[in-house]
Amino acid sequence: MIEKHKQWHEKLSFALLGYRTTVRTSFGAIPYMLVYNTEVVIPTEVEIPSLRIIQEAEFDDAEWVKSRFEQLALIDRKRMNAVCHVQFYQRRMSRAFNKRVKPRQFTPGQLVLEKIFPHQDEAKGKFSPNWQRPYMVRRVLTGGALILAEMDRESLATTN
Repeated sequence: MIEKHKQWHEKLSFALLGYRTTVRTSFGAIPYMLVYNTEVVIPTEVEIPSLRIIQEAEFDDAEWVKSRFEQLALIDRKRMNAVCHVQFYQRRMSRAFNKRVKPRQFTPGQLVLEKIFPHQDEAKGKFSPNWQRPYMVRRVLTGGALILAEMDRESLATTN
């Protein structure tokens, strides 16, 4: 392997081979297998034939076409399994994330602070506060929306 960081492009093919031929946790399959519906042949197996390569080489054209057609017919099932695995994985990840979410119930008359986001004009810098003066909850709407009022009772509509 090349030790210089300036020649990273020479290592890229090895990195891509490793990435494309390992099992992805998110969908439980190898990307190469989903695209080509066959196991990957690593470069050393081409130069030094393994038993698998020798067996595949002895097929005549008709047998190879027939076996390839059967393999392609099975790829839909493998892809469907991958889709189901992705959905299961996403549900599991959202459940793990939602465990930490603490829903808050607001009541009229309660004091709340308004957050200042970094893209707003009020954001002055690193050490400035990330909230504005307190507001009073005037009314709670469905879906978490609030109608806020300033301390002098001037109403201000916003969402949670």
